[in-house]
Amino acid sequence: MLLDVDEHTGNFGGARAYLADPHVARPAGVIIGYPGMDEVVVGGRGLWRATIAVHAPSGHSGASRSVTGAISRAARLVHLLDTAELPGPDASGFPLGPKLTVTAFHGGEGFSVTPDRVDINVDVRTTPSFGASDAESLVRKAVAELDAELPVPTPTAIAEVAAWPAFRLDEGEQPAAALLSAARESGLGIRAKTAGPSNIGNLLAGHGIPATAGFGVPYEGLHGIDERASLAELPTVYAVHERAVLRLLGLR
Repeated sequence: MLLDVDEHTGNFGGARAYLADPHVARPAGVIIGYPGMDEVVVGGRGLWRATIAVHAPSGHSGASRSVTGAISRAARLVHLLDTAELPGPDASGFPLGPKLTVTAFHGGEGFSVTPDRVDINVDVRTTPSFGASDAESLVRKAVAELDAELPVPTPTAIAEVAAWPAFRLDEGEQPAAALLSAARESGLGIRAKTAGPSNIGNLLAGHGIPATAGFGVPYEGLHGIDERASLAELPTVYAVHERAVLRLLGLR
């Protein structure tokens, strides 16, 4: 049994430690418990994340000599990234296209000093046909364009933070097939879904472990301060998971 208290941060330190331990049994598949009775997530976009350090000479805002500071250079890079051309869904059956988002922008303090560095975070959601190497190439192209357009002595630096592959199970693949069948046999109208956000299923996919996410009690306000779930349906959810596990074990 794995209890990962680092799950909600997205770091999954417990799962990473488990998978790195050569003495533990590797699972044949994983069913990730998550609320919602109308769908089972059988896939999701992957991700490629990086921090980018944008440099420029520092200075004083009141100086007679005007320079293009790190904040202005970083803002230009954000525009280049926001307007970068991304492909849409392809013919492979994966229903979503890639997505690029700048999620953090840090630099500067006060009013009179222009900083010599700004750090930004970039999150690229990837697909089977647009993976981590494609995401990195796209970001490096924007960075090269910035450094050529607004050159400074110190080049812009990219540091990769994480890279998880996209994944998608067919409805007939386990453990998706067992969970979907168990829910439908219980009279529930349920569908398979490929999600835009990533989850631990992407990390597991990188280790060759198939996973589903979802199927649980109804909910409202997910991840909000008023997050809540209805426990009245818990017996039904339990029965579906029991039926699915027994089927996977060949006992049903």
